[in-house]
Amino acid sequence: MSFTIPSWLPWSLTALAIGLVLLQSLSHGRQIKALRGSLKDRCDTLGRELHATTSGSMGVGQRLVACERQLHELRNSLDEMRQNDPLRISYDEAARLVDLGADIDDLMNTCGISRPEAELVSALKKRQAA
Repeated sequence: MSFTIPSWLPWSLTALAIGLVLLQSLSHGRQIKALRGSLKDRCDTLGRELHATTSGSMGVGQRLVACERQLHELRNSLDEMRQNDPLRISYDEAARLVDLGADIDDLMNTCGISRPEAELVSALKKRQAA
């Protein structure tokens, strides 16, 4: 008993295999197209989110720079006010005079401060020295 393969069978199987490969490639093509669309949508969404984030960050950065500038100006103004404060100069002079040995009456006459202020400056300087 000999078994012979009909001549049309290999050709049929080859055609069937080619057909299956074509169907699979069409299916994969559709999947790839869907994935590309999904990827494009996701990239667009991420681009919009990134733009919104950077815009917000730039706004915060600009406000931070403005706050730092204002802080610097306020510090300069405060330093200037401290340097030009006539009471501070009087107290600094009174403290210097106490270091030199001046009494309360001398502080009142020289610096133009009241007796309680002169007593306070004198007591503070003596306490620091101790």
